[in-house]
Amino acid sequence: MKHRHRSWTDRLEYRLWAGFLTKPKRKDWIFAIVCLVIYGVIFLPIGLSTGLLHWQPVANPWVWMNVSIASLIMPGFNEELIFRVLLIPHPTEPIGPITRQNILVLSWILFLIAHLAPWTPAFFHQFPFLMGAGLLGILCTLSYVQSRCIWMQMFIHWAIVVSWLLVWGGVEKLR
Repeated sequence: MKHRHRSWTDRLEYRLWAGFLTKPKRKDWIFAIVCLVIYGVIFLPIGLSTGLLHWQPVANPWVWMNVSIASLIMPGFNEELIFRVLLIPHPTEPIGPITRQNILVLSWILFLIAHLAPWTPAFFHQFPFLMGAGLLGILCTLSYVQSRCIWMQMFIHWAIVVSWLLVWGGVEKLR
């Protein structure tokens, strides 16, 4: 279903509706799981060797619940809404491949720059963290292009952040 849009507000509205109402298919879930495995295979050795990650599971079930819910909203929902759904033309929008590719790259760059904001923790500005964020941005973008909905990259983003916070020492690092 391709639509021509007259204004940028029409395009944003279309992206929101399409991103939220498109239901993920089985292949989208499989793709998301593959993305998580790829992330783990690539980034786990980097994170462990640089000290960004270290085995430190949180035992408190209330912390698990709070972190899981909070991470679904921020960064899961907020960042994926901004850097994927709103910035990237929906896969059904008529747009040239070079323009689409340039927007995908710009969205990824803006995603990384957002992690360098002055109010973010200092370790967000370190190369190992930015490598992890960069890989996450690439995988979430590919997932959005594949699934055409917000739900898959929200899941990927949430799963990686929750794993880092609750199992790989992230909660302690943020204190």
